[in-house]
Amino acid sequence: MAESGSPWGRGNRRERDRTGRAGKRPVTDAGAPDAPGTARELRLYGLNAVRAMFARRPDALRKLYLAESRIPDLQPLLKWCAAHRVGYRVVDEDDLRRLAASGHHEGVVADVLRPPALALTDWLASLAPGPHLAIWLDGVGNPHNYGAILRSAAHFGASAILLPRHSTLALSGAASRVAEGGAEAVPEVRMGRPENAVAQLRGGGFQLAATVVAGGSSVFDAVLPERLVLVMGAEGSGMDRDFAQACDLQLSVPGTGAVESLNVAAATAVMLAAWRMRH
Repeated sequence: MAESGSPWGRGNRRERDRTGRAGKRPVTDAGAPDAPGTARELRLYGLNAVRAMFARRPDALRKLYLAESRIPDLQPLLKWCAAHRVGYRVVDEDDLRRLAASGHHEGVVADVLRPPALALTDWLASLAPGPHLAIWLDGVGNPHNYGAILRSAAHFGASAILLPRHSTLALSGAASRVAEGGAEAVPEVRMGRPENAVAQLRGGGFQLAATVVAGGSSVFDAVLPERLVLVMGAEGSGMDRDFAQACDLQLSVPGTGAVESLNVAAATAVMLAAWRMRH
C-alpha cells in the first residue's frame, strides 16, 4: 500500500484529522488486487470469505479494510485485531471498490497470507480411512468457475482440489468471494508429473473418472467407487482426450439436449452430488 504518514490504525482507534475528529484518508492500491505485496499474500473480499479465513486461519490476517456499516458484523475480528496489533481501517465505498478491483466487496477487504498448497504425497498420507473424493482440474482457468467449484466441493465434502504442477490456476480474491468460504474448507494440492500423480492416486486406492460431454456412462447410473478422483476439463475445450481414455471411468451428465452441456462448475456440482448420494 502506498500511503504517506502512518496509515494503519491499531486496535479500535480511527485515524484523526488535524481537528482531532475521526477521519478517513484516501486509500490507494499499489499492486494487483490478488497479489497485494508479495506472492505469498492474497487480497480477499466478501463477508463470508473473510469470516471463513478468520475462523480457520486468524494468524494469516495482515491488514483489514471495512465499511463503517460492517463494524457490528465484524466485532470479533476487530477485537482480535486490537489484541494482536493488526492494522485495520474504516474506509469509503470508493476505496473498497479500488482495493478489491470489484464492486462485489460486500463492505470488507482483507490482505492475508495465501493458504499453503499441499504436496500430493503429504495429502495422501493425511487421509483417514474410508471414502474420499477429490477434484482434478485439467485446464480450468476461469476464477469464477473455480470459486463455484470450491463452494460445491465444500458443500459436498470433497477432500481436495488437485492441480497439475504447471497449472496457472491459483486462488484469487474473485474465486474466494464466489466460493463463499469454501476456499478455506477444501485444501489445494499441487501434483508433480501427471503419470506419477496417477500412479500415486491409484496406489492410495483412488480410481480416476474423466468427465466427458458425450459417450460416458451416466453419472446417475454408474457405480462410483468410495475413493474417486473426478477429472474436470477446461471450459470450452474440455479435458485432454488421451487422458480421458486413460482414466478408469468416463462419466457424462445426461440432459434434455436443449443445450450442449453444463459448464464445468455446474457439472462438478452434479458429479459431487451423485457421489455423495452413494457415500
